[in-house]
Amino acid sequence: MGGETSNVRALLRLTLTPGLGPILIERLLASFGDAEGVLAAAPKQLERVRGIGGGKSARIAVGLRESETLVDEELARLDALGARVLVRGGPGYPGLLASIPSAPPLIMVRGSFEPEARDRYPVAVDGSRRCTAYGIEQSERFSGAFVSSGLTVVSGGARGIDTAAHRGALRAGGRTLVVLGCGLGRVYPPENEALFERIVEEGRGAIVSELPVATPPNAENFPARNRIISGLSLGVLVIEAGARSGALITARQALEDQGREVFALPGRADSEASRGSLMLLKGGEAGVATEPGDVIGPLESAARHHFAGTHAARFVEPLGVGESSMLAREPSVAAPPAVPAPDPGPAATPTQRRILETLDREMTTDELTRASGLEAASVRAELTRLELAGRVRRRGSKVFRA
Repeated sequence: MGGETSNVRALLRLTLTPGLGPILIERLLASFGDAEGVLAAAPKQLERVRGIGGGKSARIAVGLRESETLVDEELARLDALGARVLVRGGPGYPGLLASIPSAPPLIMVRGSFEPEARDRYPVAVDGSRRCTAYGIEQSERFSGAFVSSGLTVVSGGARGIDTAAHRGALRAGGRTLVVLGCGLGRVYPPENEALFERIVEEGRGAIVSELPVATPPNAENFPARNRIISGLSLGVLVIEAGARSGALITARQALEDQGREVFALPGRADSEASRGSLMLLKGGEAGVATEPGDVIGPLESAARHHFAGTHAARFVEPLGVGESSMLAREPSVAAPPAVPAPDPGPAATPTQRRILETLDREMTTDELTRASGLEAASVRAELTRLELAGRVRRRGSKVFRA
């Protein structure tokens, strides 16, 4: 891996430490100035960081010490893969991704990734693994049209819609980025190994992950992975998404947290594969896309702002450090009156119970995350499940109990 620096080593050590995810790493960096400062911190200093506390600080301190050996193994694995590390704020790290909440402190990249050149204008294509022949056909069709217009297609490399998106981009002679929910040393799904190798070997794009190289494709990795798919992109197109598809999480993160354009392809009214997509359209959360131009046209404005460095200003009003941003395009609405917290019911998970107990008024996702003390990725994932169960509803960028 070229360009190895002490900062890269230090940040890698943080990512290799059990119990540290993007949110806690971000808080630690804010508290101690840089990764080297975090590594030098005593347990008593670590426990003062929000979300850590006494018991957890001791475990993290042990993990940080053990990472001193692990980091050399990680660097050797990256070198064997021909991969490199891009650090937020450093050369090559994509500006669009750097601007999102809880942006990865670093990403590991295998292949050709040029965020300031050929990959400057990416669009995400997302959808369900359980898709129809219609969904596969449309994913390939839209992706081919996107790359023919100079866009780079971003997706998650999964079975179904994602694979079709990558394949459609390649068939049209374009570029595509695969964002994994596992480390670069794993291939998931295994049947896509040849596809991923083709992307890398032909210089047609890259494989991207924020996770240590040997991380397996565990289910809990994918909601966080989805924020990178949308964060890398100017907009997101949902091709087919079932009522419980992770593509809904991607779409809502894109809209609510990242200020991205979101589109959905209409499907049959009675199609289980399109139920989630139709929910997005009925709720006004996504624009209708029946032709590639329905996406390409609106993204021209986003692309111009990205080129000029004013992308974030399209969506949010500047606020003080640490303040939550609201989408400027959202109309103000009166919050419903506060009501006593309901019994969440026996079927709710502990995280869902905490969300429902905290949600005593209309809140943005950021407000709910702060008030509940939960991890942002967990809040977003469980909110989607609660909405699908009819326990919460959305009004613009805010949620409230149903």
